[in-house]
Amino acid sequence: MSSRHGLLDTIIDNIAPVHSDGHKFIAIAAVLSALFFILWSPLGWVLLGIVCYIAYFFRDPDRVTPLREGLVIAPADGRISAVDVVTPPMELGLGQTPRVRVSTFLSVFDVHINRAPVAGRIVRSIYVPGAFINAAADKASEENERRSLVIATSGGDEFAVVQIAGLIARRIVTFSQEGDTVGVGQRFGLIRFGSRVDVYLPPGRTALVAVGQRAVAGETILADMKSDEPERESRRS
Repeated sequence: MSSRHGLLDTIIDNIAPVHSDGHKFIAIAAVLSALFFILWSPLGWVLLGIVCYIAYFFRDPDRVTPLREGLVIAPADGRISAVDVVTPPMELGLGQTPRVRVSTFLSVFDVHINRAPVAGRIVRSIYVPGAFINAAADKASEENERRSLVIATSGGDEFAVVQIAGLIARRIVTFSQEGDTVGVGQRFGLIRFGSRVDVYLPPGRTALVAVGQRAVAGETILADMKSDEPERESRRS
């Protein structure tokens, strides 16, 4: 009896809560599923599967965020798709000095809650309408619909985190506004379905992640502002 209870506890512990933004979509799909169970049960089962997927997509698990000063934390779950040195887009107001940009691609199976990479004050919030090309493409950073937040830290550095819509994504949601103060790892928004999130580091700083690596929002360390460690070499094995 106790082993069954322990197994049930384990299962429950691994079920993440659903973010409130997903409740309305679950409710609509559930009503349609119930309706089609009455009209034609095979379609009702299909819609029930969709209800389960929507709940899975909008899951919002807790994360354990390292709090040491100087750490830059991943803002999104997904695969690191690019680590480039680029000139930031003009809209960010970061000047023309090249910076390291770390791009994370989120598939439709990743957690889509976005978290602040550093603690500080949001000094700029910029929305840019645009296209919906594949978010994994390099040109998506300049051509796709996006929402950018520039966060100024207490040490005077400015970081930009950019939510980019993709082929499927059609809605960028941002919980935080210009002037708000955010803590590192704090939830600041989400993107519905496949998408991408870019982080621009201060000039001269290097990333501690590699292309192909999996990132966990609120936990994975992207960079360390207090370290002189050079860009890491990596290999796939």
